[in-house]
Amino acid sequence: MDFFGNLITGLSVACEPYNLLFCFLGVFIGTLIGVLPGLGPSATLSILLPVTFGMPATTAIIMLSGIAYGAQYGGSTTSILVNIPGETGSVITCLDGYQMARQGRAGPALGIAAFGSFIAGTVGIIVLQILAPPLVNVALKFGAPEYFSLMILGLIILTFLAEKSMLKALMMAGMGTFFGTVGLDSISGVARFTFDIPDFFDGLGIVPMVMGLFGIAEIFLNLEKTIKTEISDGKIGNLLPTLKDWVDSKWALVRGTVIGFVLGLLPGAGAVLSTFVSYAVEKMVSKNPQKFGHGAIEGVAAPESANNAAASAGFVPMLTLGIPVIPTYAILLGALMLHGITPGPMLMKQHPDLFWGVIASMYVGNVMLLVLNLPLIGLWVRVLRVPYPILFPLILLFCLIGAYAINKSTVDVAIMLFCGVLGYLMRKFEYEPAPFIMAFVLSPMLETSLRRSLAFSNGKFMIFFTHPISLGCLILASLLLVTAALPGIREKFVGEA
Repeated sequence: MDFFGNLITGLSVACEPYNLLFCFLGVFIGTLIGVLPGLGPSATLSILLPVTFGMPATTAIIMLSGIAYGAQYGGSTTSILVNIPGETGSVITCLDGYQMARQGRAGPALGIAAFGSFIAGTVGIIVLQILAPPLVNVALKFGAPEYFSLMILGLIILTFLAEKSMLKALMMAGMGTFFGTVGLDSISGVARFTFDIPDFFDGLGIVPMVMGLFGIAEIFLNLEKTIKTEISDGKIGNLLPTLKDWVDSKWALVRGTVIGFVLGLLPGAGAVLSTFVSYAVEKMVSKNPQKFGHGAIEGVAAPESANNAAASAGFVPMLTLGIPVIPTYAILLGALMLHGITPGPMLMKQHPDLFWGVIASMYVGNVMLLVLNLPLIGLWVRVLRVPYPILFPLILLFCLIGAYAINKSTVDVAIMLFCGVLGYLMRKFEYEPAPFIMAFVLSPMLETSLRRSLAFSNGKFMIFFTHPISLGCLILASLLLVTAALPGIREKFVGEA
C-alpha cells in the first residue's frame, strides 16, 4: 500500500466521530497541560491511563497521543506571556518570546509559535509516514538476539544522554529492570519477589507506578516552591505575524524542523535538546546574533518548530520498534500493552487500523491545535491565574481515584504513593526517573528476548555475537559506555600523577 493509500486508510479511522471527539479532547487537554506550569504530559498521561480502559484501543491511543504532542503547543504560551515554561521543551522560548511580549509583540510571538508548531508538526508526521514502512521491513529481519541487543543499546543511549550523572542513570535503569521482574515467571510460573502478595503475581502495575513517579512526585516538588505567575503587561493584539516576521523566520522554521526531527529520533534527546541546538544554530548563522535574547522572532520560531518536529519523530521508534525515546512515549507504550497490543514491527501488519489511524489523527490533531491555540489565548491567560494550591488537591484526588479504580485494590494505591515518594527522592538527589520507567517498561521484552536467544543457542551467549545486527548494536553500546567513562578514568590517573 502506497503513501496515499495508507493516508486514506488512516483518515477513515481518525475521522470517525468517536475518534474525532477524543482526538479533540486529547489535544485540548494537552494544550491545557502545556499551559499550566508544573504539570507535564508524562504526569497527565499517567493520571488519565485508567480513563482509557473502557475505550477501544485505537481511540485511547489517539487521545493519549493528542495529549503528548498537544503539550508542546501549550508550553509556548506560558513561556511568552509569563516567562515560565509550561513544558520543558519551551524553556528556550522564554529568552526571546517574553522579551517580544514586553515590547508589545506578544501576538506575533504567539502566532509564529503556533504556525511554526503546526508546520513542523505536519512535516514531521509526513516524514514519519514515509519512514515507517521501510523501517518496519528492516525491523522484521530482527530475531530475539537482535531485539535484546537493540534494547540494550536503547537503554545505554538513554543513560548516555542523561542530564545528570551517567552512573546514576545506569543505576536507575538497573532498578527499573529489577522492578519489571516482579511477578510470576512467564516460562516456569515461579513467583519472583512477590512476598506472597496476590496483587504482585501479575507484576507491578505500570499505571500506579507512573502516576506516582510523575504525578505525585510532581505535586511534592511543586509544593516546595512558589509558582508565581506575572502576566506580561504587553497587549496581545493581532496574532498574525507580519510579512517581515515570516521573512525573518522562514529559514529558522526549516532548520528547526530538520534538527528537531533528527534529534527526536534519539533516545533521551527529544524536544529539550533539539530546542537548545536549534536556538544555538540560529544564533550562529544569524547576521545579527546580538539581537537574540532581546526579542528576536527567530528565537521563538526555531525552538518551537524543533520541539514539535521532535514530538512527531518520537513516534517512529515507538511504533515501529517498540522503543520509547522519552518517558512520555514509554507511558504510551505501556498504554498499548494494557490494551493487549504489542508495539513493534508487527504492529503495522497486525493492527493496521490502529497504526495508520494514530498517524492520520496527528494530521487532524495539528489542525485542531492551530485552531485552538490562536482564539483561546485569552482563556489560557485566565487559566494561568488559577493558584496552584487550588489545583494540586484536585490532581491528588484524581490520582487516588484512578489508582484504585484499575483493580479496586488498595495495594495499587500504596504502590502509587510509594512511587510518588520514590520519584520525589529521585529528583531531590538528582536520580532521573526516565531510565527507571523505560527500563521497567522494556524489561519483560528484554528478558523474553534474552531467554529465547539462549534457548535457541542451548545456553551459549555467543549467539549475540554471531548475528551481525546484534553484534553491531552491542559494539555501539560498548563504545558509548567507554566514551562516557574515559573522562573519569583520565581524571583519576591525572590526580594520582
